[in-house]
Amino acid sequence: MKFRGRIINEGTAEAPALVSLRPLSFFGGVDPDTGVVTDRDSDIDGECIAGKVLVFPFGKGSTVGSYALYQLRDNGKAPAAIINEECETIVAVGCIISDIPAVDRIDIHKIKSGDKVRVEGERVLVNRP
Repeated sequence: MKFRGRIINEGTAEAPALVSLRPLSFFGGVDPDTGVVTDRDSDIDGECIAGKVLVFPFGKGSTVGSYALYQLRDNGKAPAAIINEECETIVAVGCIISDIPAVDRIDIHKIKSGDKVRVEGERVLVNRP
């Protein structure tokens, strides 16, 4: 499958997808030391986002979430890329300051966890194993 979205932060990354159909908060919802989702209301609670193409509809929570993404990057636990339906400011700023490739305006319901996903600027290529 091929998608074309809007570039939030230019870049290229390829990794397995980790898909959440619920909004995600990086501040208080993801452990910055391990990259494990700790939000009990999340459908990916207990999963590690490190090195994955993280797919979720949009971010939620405090503006400190941008810095939580930066801390994940500094700890080597950041996602390889982020794909959103609609990227809001908190996630956008976090991706930019952390240099995480990000794209939005993608139908996330067509991507499944475990799919091999490549983000190339505005292009998203998905291969099902």
